[in-house]
Amino acid sequence: MTTQSLKNKKIVISAGASGIGWAITKVCISRGAQVFLCDINQKLINKINKNIKYKNKIFAYECDASNEYEVIDFFSKILKKTKKIDSLINNIGIAGPTGTLDKLDSQEWEKTIQVNVISHFYFTKQAIPMIKKNKSGTIINLSSGAGIMGFPLRSPYAASKWAIVGLTKTLAMELGKFKIRVNAICPGTIKGDRMKRVVRDKAKFLKTSQRLIEKEFISMASMNGWIYEEDIGKMCAFLISEDSERISGQIIGVDGNATRLD
Repeated sequence: MTTQSLKNKKIVISAGASGIGWAITKVCISRGAQVFLCDINQKLINKINKNIKYKNKIFAYECDASNEYEVIDFFSKILKKTKKIDSLINNIGIAGPTGTLDKLDSQEWEKTIQVNVISHFYFTKQAIPMIKKNKSGTIINLSSGAGIMGFPLRSPYAASKWAIVGLTKTLAMELGKFKIRVNAICPGTIKGDRMKRVVRDKAKFLKTSQRLIEKEFISMASMNGWIYEEDIGKMCAFLISEDSERISGQIIGVDGNATRLD
C-alpha cells in the first residue's frame, strides 16, 4: 500500500511538539513535508531545534496559542521563511475540568473555551491569507468524539469541540471558492498522557479505580481498543494529500467506531 506524498508541502501545526501534534509532525515530515510548529513548552522546542535530523524539515517556535499577539508573532516568523503555506492543522487543545456543570469553576470553563476554540480562530485568521497565496490548500481542525455526541462530566470540553464542528462547516462554505478544503478530525480514546490525566480525574470524581475507568473508555468503541496518536497523523496526511482533493466540510471520526461517551 502506497502512502500519500506530502513532498514540498508547507504545513503549520499548533501545539506540535508533543502528543498528537508531534505524531502529526513526524508523519508529515516522513512524507516529505516541511513543518512550522509552535508549542508553549520551550524545552521541547529547544530539543527539536537542536536535533540535526530535523534541520530544514521542522522549524519550531515557542508560542502561547491562547495569546493572539504571540500567534501573530509566530506567523511573522513563518513569513520570513515562506510567503505561502499548504496547510494549517489546528491541534491546540486542553482537556478542561471534570465534574458536573454546577460544580465547575467559571475560570476553568472559560479557559477551556479560550484555548480550544478562540485559539483556532487566531491561527486560522493568520493562515488563510497564506493559503490563499498558494491558490489551494487545507485546514484541519482537531475536534473530538465529544464534538459529535457530548461528554458527561466534561461540559466545557464538549462545548468547545462542538464549536469546532460548527467552525469547520462554516469555513468550508466560506473558503471553497478559493480551493481551500476544511475538515475536522474527531479522535476517539487516544492512548497517551492526556488520556491518563482524564482517567485519573474521572476516577477521582467518581471515587473508583483508574483501571475501571480505563476499561470503560476502551469499551466505548465497537473495535474495543485504543486509538494511537499516529492514527491521527495518518488521517491528517491523507486530508492534506491530493488523494482527498474533493473532501471538504467533513467531520471524520478516527475512533474505532465510538458509540458512546459516558
